[in-house]
Amino acid sequence: MRRNTPFYTYIKRLKKFRFYHIIVYALLGLIMFALMYSNVTPENLQLSIGDKADRNLRAPQFTIDTEKTEEKRNEAAGAVEHVYVLDEEKAVQQVERIHIIIDSVETTKQEVAKLGEQEVLNEEGEIEIQQVDIPLEEQMAILQEKLTSKLPSDWRRDIQEEDLITLLNADFNQLSVLRNATITAVHNAMQQEILTVADRDDARKSFETEMRITSIPGDSENSIRNVGINIGKIAIIPNKFYDSKATQDERQAAKDAVEPVEIATGQLLVKEGETITRELHRQLEVAGLLNTNKSIFSYVGLALLIAIMLASLVYLFNGKEISSHNKNSYLTMYLIIFTITLLIMKVISLFQQFENAAQIGFIAPVAMGAMLTKMLINERTAVITSIIFGICGSIIYNEFPGTLNYSLGIYLLVSSVAGVLFLSQHNRRSTILQAGMFISLINVGMIISLLAIKNTNFFMMNGLLNLGTNITMAVGSGVVAAVLTIGLLPFFEAGFGMLSTMKLLELSNPNHPLLRKILMETPGTYHHSVMVANLAESACEAVGANGLLARVASYYHDIGKTKRPNYFIENQMGRENPHDKLPPQTSKNIIVAHATDGAEILRQHNMPKEIIDIAAEHHGTSLLKFFYHKAKEQNSEVEEQEYRYPGPKAQSKEAAIVGTADSIEAAVRSLNNPTPERIETIVKAIIKDRIQDEQYSECDITFKELELISQSFCETLQGIFHSRIEYPEAANKKVEGK
Repeated sequence: MRRNTPFYTYIKRLKKFRFYHIIVYALLGLIMFALMYSNVTPENLQLSIGDKADRNLRAPQFTIDTEKTEEKRNEAAGAVEHVYVLDEEKAVQQVERIHIIIDSVETTKQEVAKLGEQEVLNEEGEIEIQQVDIPLEEQMAILQEKLTSKLPSDWRRDIQEEDLITLLNADFNQLSVLRNATITAVHNAMQQEILTVADRDDARKSFETEMRITSIPGDSENSIRNVGINIGKIAIIPNKFYDSKATQDERQAAKDAVEPVEIATGQLLVKEGETITRELHRQLEVAGLLNTNKSIFSYVGLALLIAIMLASLVYLFNGKEISSHNKNSYLTMYLIIFTITLLIMKVISLFQQFENAAQIGFIAPVAMGAMLTKMLINERTAVITSIIFGICGSIIYNEFPGTLNYSLGIYLLVSSVAGVLFLSQHNRRSTILQAGMFISLINVGMIISLLAIKNTNFFMMNGLLNLGTNITMAVGSGVVAAVLTIGLLPFFEAGFGMLSTMKLLELSNPNHPLLRKILMETPGTYHHSVMVANLAESACEAVGANGLLARVASYYHDIGKTKRPNYFIENQMGRENPHDKLPPQTSKNIIVAHATDGAEILRQHNMPKEIIDIAAEHHGTSLLKFFYHKAKEQNSEVEEQEYRYPGPKAQSKEAAIVGTADSIEAAVRSLNNPTPERIETIVKAIIKDRIQDEQYSECDITFKELELISQSFCETLQGIFHSRIEYPEAANKKVEGK
């Protein structure tokens, strides 16, 4: 597109519009809503009881049949019988009352004996104690008084007076035997569950049977034993009672145990040609297929989902500390990438209506959009975009309106993320096709895993055919995504100036905020960076690498030193070196941090990835020899690995050249008399040292190229540090000033 055309001028002005980003977000939302609108529109049928279904009718969504559920729960509650509880305390209570009766009789007998004692004179005139009989009525009165205060009224009513008289006439030994026998027999009988009158009568019979075999000394007529039987029968009462609360709890538990009657998504409700009965009509209504009201809930839900996805994009793009113009350019580019990807997905989904094409979505090259976003914007946005593609895909490829195709959504998400991750390691145009093959491999793995999760039998003919078809589409998805990425990438690079020559020249402008930051805060580092830029650019041009990229990257490669400028010798300006007072480990941490700090600063300012990488890689994993030897003097057990930069090593020729130029410039600058011979010695020594240290092992640079680079460095340095002619006037002044 010609940059002086009216259309281009209009677009350029539009991108400078204050609310341009709002327009882009609105367009993104409208595009997503328009392409997914039909996938959430509920289907409404006009069917009455008695009609015949013209096709198979399936539930469009998961639903709980509340009416059927409540009916089953009521049936379960009605099947629960009354709950009765056994009161074990009843036996203890009744035994205690038998104790009270016997204890009262014994106490009465003791009191009567004391009352019957009288003093009389015998024939010798001495006083003797004689026992006088106490009337039975008086004895009974004493006993009744004791029982009245200790026994309930029903017991006093049921105990016969004759039985009490018999007990009063029994001796203490007989009462003891009777007590033990009666209590034991009552306790045994009350161990039974006594609920009804029949249960009570059975317990009394077993009690009486046990008492009949009891023998009481001196009770020849068994009158005392019969008293025990009479009292025991009174003691045996029901010990099992109806528990209304427990019954209600059991019925509620039975209700809760009933699983809700579910209508699953895609469940076949009515077969083609089947007559609509009242029950089928009710199920169709519950499933929402007969709802003639134009509900807007599905559209509101879709709009809310789109709003959430847009909010994540707004957060991402607002977090970039770039100018409004650049941000609008990124947004425009993102809008185009996203729209193309979503349109491809929608077009492919139209083929789902054909027979045996339900899984056609597996061929969608969604990874294309993620890879373009990764290469043209950044990895973080690409990952979020992958998630959005997965969500949109689960809606676009759903089988029924309002449902989500989770399997396909996960597949598209993983496919997109796979492309992003591969390009994170190999962000070069030549590896895009390799990324496509990697995506195809991941897609195949996802297909197998998803089918296995669904318990597909791969050894049956249908399962094998389905597997082969899906794998073919999975491989095609990765390959097509790579081809489309390769085809579209140049248009975006040219149309949006992604790391073009103009972009690099813009970044090399001394008025750039970051370059001004380096100049103002670390003037020594700025001068050092300019010198490194001269060396790196010449060396790159000597071996056919991108010299402009190396120059611009050199300007920014030490920006991490702006965090702690005084700890780097070129910024100390003759001041005291703070490292003299620090332990070597602390000094090492400060020096090493400038590479990672610099990469982070550049990343925060949305600088091109190539420049960020060079800032992070320019020291590789090289050794800080000064602090290492200093630490070694203090502790001989110090490991060399502790005093190395964390890396990574240089991944490109430009990174390797900038890193080497950085070391050489610092070394030559420290020379008092940088002659050509000394310069050449230092250059070759540093390159040799980096070769031996394997700092070039991860980039595609050859020994021949290193030789050319070495020559370029020497020529450039000799031009910078060439000998100057001393003019006579200057020499005379120097003599006079001695």
